[in-house]
Amino acid sequence: MGKMNVMVIFGGKSGEHEVSLMSATSILRAMNKDKYNIITVGITKEGVWKLYEGPIDEIQSGAWEKTADEGAQNAGLNTQMSLLPTEKGNGMITFGNGRIEKVDVVFPVLHGPFGEDGTIQGLFEMINIPYVGTGVLASSVAMDKAISKKLLQVDSIPQAKYDVVMFKEYKKDKMEVISRIEEKFKYPIFVKPANMGSSVGITKANTREKLKEAIELAGKYDRKIVIEETIIGKEIECSVLGNDDPIASLPAEIIPSAEFYDYNDKYFAGTSKFAIPANLPESILNEVRDMAIKVYKLLDCSGLSRVDFFVESNTNRVLLNEVNTMPGFTKISMYPKMWEATGIKYEDLIDRLIELAIERFNERGN
Repeated sequence: MGKMNVMVIFGGKSGEHEVSLMSATSILRAMNKDKYNIITVGITKEGVWKLYEGPIDEIQSGAWEKTADEGAQNAGLNTQMSLLPTEKGNGMITFGNGRIEKVDVVFPVLHGPFGEDGTIQGLFEMINIPYVGTGVLASSVAMDKAISKKLLQVDSIPQAKYDVVMFKEYKKDKMEVISRIEEKFKYPIFVKPANMGSSVGITKANTREKLKEAIELAGKYDRKIVIEETIIGKEIECSVLGNDDPIASLPAEIIPSAEFYDYNDKYFAGTSKFAIPANLPESILNEVRDMAIKVYKLLDCSGLSRVDFFVESNTNRVLLNEVNTMPGFTKISMYPKMWEATGIKYEDLIDRLIELAIERFNERGN
């Protein structure tokens, strides 16, 4: 067999654009060039798609955009591109610049809205091409914390107490909304945009003034805002891999250096510590793994997800926090780190995800 043609897409319009650049850089460096012909496509913050054929190192810095433009101009091509299917099911893609390529599988290394929320997955479904990661429904449900919490509540998945506030409602009568929140929750309170990941837009509010600021910040990212009680305990994460018969990694314990494991610490400061496996009794570790698989299957996830939990101090109650269907994928990101500790190397994990994408595509009878 010849090499497989894999299209890696990075960037995107979400607030996690820079995280995507870091994840894609790491994946591209690790992909086996003897097994894969790699086609790289970047999406700018404005949503412009560009075929990129420059150095991998320029992706993380953001310099890839200028290089892509210069390369296209030198070749006398338009800098923008689009994807157009040629014939149904043959994997041939016509780029907007006229170039035609056979694409065996797409690896969308995109985090947050317009990448992890089912929108781009729907495009791949329409083009009828295999893609890495969870499908349209599970992607959109997991991305929306308000919807996923409500759905999993029906299946009795234990979670922290929460409420949902519409930003439009808040702007209409701020004090009424603040009073309602204060009646239901004690400070400190977590405030999150409903559709965002990587801790973007999340605040731990300790006072009424901080609560107002937190809602204003979350409202910049989403019209829907999730309010959550603070759980005193350990932050635990668990990686899940597979389609209909998924497996769970050894869980990790995050030991944040700040009040919580925020965006800056996840991707830049790197001052938080972690333990794999988490410092918990074996029975609790097994409960976390079992619940991670249960949640994964309830949402009908496929390929990969990172399922995050709290383990409450004193009670050892395991509470679901959230599900990330395309978690950070740098070499220092927790998803691959947990698999490495469980026995799957980073490079092998990438291979497995590509295999799972094709397996799911074939099972759908395409």
